[in-house]
Amino acid sequence: MDRLQIPYHLAQKIQAIAQTFRKVATPSEALLWEAIRGRKLDGRKFRRQHPIGSFIVDFICIEEMLIVEVDGAIHSDQYEADAERQALLECLGYRVLRLTADSVEHDLPNALAAIQGMWCI
Repeated sequence: MDRLQIPYHLAQKIQAIAQTFRKVATPSEALLWEAIRGRKLDGRKFRRQHPIGSFIVDFICIEEMLIVEVDGAIHSDQYEADAERQALLECLGYRVLRLTADSVEHDLPNALAAIQGMWCI
């Protein structure tokens, strides 16, 4: 499924970074993870801090080809980098939903509804 091929030694490093990220989630990522882990959201399986090529996405539902990114406060240069990254992921067939950290922390039901609105039917 992952069509971004990178050298094995780089893949190992990225996997290690992803494992570290799982241990230090932001408050909004931890809150969302608790709400979607263990197939709690309509029986869909999510993974967190999942590598795709050289990228690490916040959350992914592979069966839906859906990536969920939780964005905190970002600078304009980060916005541009995120847009390029998103465009590449979409070229690979993924759909990307961006949620703000504020929306997750202060309106979790609507954040979950936004995810559910992305299901393939």
